[in-house]
Formats: sequence, structure tokens, C-alpha cells
Amino acid sequence: MASGDATISQGGGLADRYAAALYDLADEQACLDDTVEQAGELARLIDTNPDFRRLLDSPLIDVRQATGAVRAVLVSQGFSLTLQRFVGVIAANRRLSRLRGILSAFAALVARKRGVVTAHVVTAHGLSLPQREAVRARLIEAGYGRVNIDEQVDPSILGGLVVRIGARLYDNSIKSRLQRLQFAMKGAA
Repeated sequence: MASGDATISQGGGLADRYAAALYDLADEQACLDDTVEQAGELARLIDTNPDFRRLLDSPLIDVRQATGAVRAVLVSQGFSLTLQRFVGVIAANRRLSRLRGILSAFAALVARKRGVVTAHVVTAHGLSLPQREAVRARLIEAGYGRVNIDEQVDPSILGGLVVRIGARLYDNSIKSRLQRLQFAMKGAA
């Protein structure tokens, strides 16, 4: 997921414009739910398939060849004609390297329009399903309503978790607790 986040930060305006266009197109064609699901599948394909990611990122491949190769992958994977055409426009505009960021911006736009908040949760070890549901329940209790959890594992926090929702940061990691204890001990000396 990190590659998509980096792409958004490099060209958020561009990604947001394409995401809005895809949202409007899918909504107009009454296939928004299918498009949301398939956009998620395409993002996962980009994240998990290094060869496909190289195809998207390579500036050395001719636009027509890249468009044909990407279309062949989308057709073979059963993606809808709406998504195929949308990616075709992105390819024709020489923006294939930005596709992952556009898909992330699309997911964020859909979540925003549906009133879903994304909580970015960092843990030292992956969360089990009951732990994930407990975090979601606590966030709902805190007034966040519908919550999606975007989980990341970072062993350097040692334990606990760090939750970021928008501009708010809740840091309950062992690493932060140790740092606060260290500062307190320096102040007492």
C-alpha cells in the first residue's frame, strides 16, 4: 500500500481528478458498487504482482504496447468494460505510473462520500480478527461512526499501537511510552 500513498503525495490533484471522473462515470452507469470492488481488486493486483507494477512504471515501453498489455491483463482478469476503458484513458494520457495512486484516491473518495472514516493503524505484529474488531469498536465508541482499518506492521514500535485518523494521532506504542519515561527521568535528574 505504500506505493499508492507515495503516488498520491506526488500528484494528489491529478489522482483526485481522475478518481472523481471514475466515480462520476460509475455512478452515471449505475455500476458504482461493482467499480469500487474491482478498483480494490486492481489495486491489490498492482501491489502483489511485481511484473504488472513494472509494466505500469516503465517509461521505456511504447504507449500503444503498454496500453495493449494492460488491456490484455484486465480482460484476462475479468475486469469490467468501464474499468478497462478508464485505464485505457489513463494509458493514453501517459499516466499508467500513477494508476495505483488514482485507485487509492478513488477508494478515499468513495469512503468520504459514504461517510466511512479510514483509521491507519500501526502495530508491532499483525492484528487478529478479534483485535481488529475491538479497535473498530473502540473507534466507533469514540464517535467515528463507520470505520475502515488500514493496517500496517512496524516492529520498531515494539508493542501497542498507533492510530491515525485524519489529523488526529493516538500513540499508545511501547516505543513512545519508553521515550516519555526517558524524558521524565531526564527532567527529574
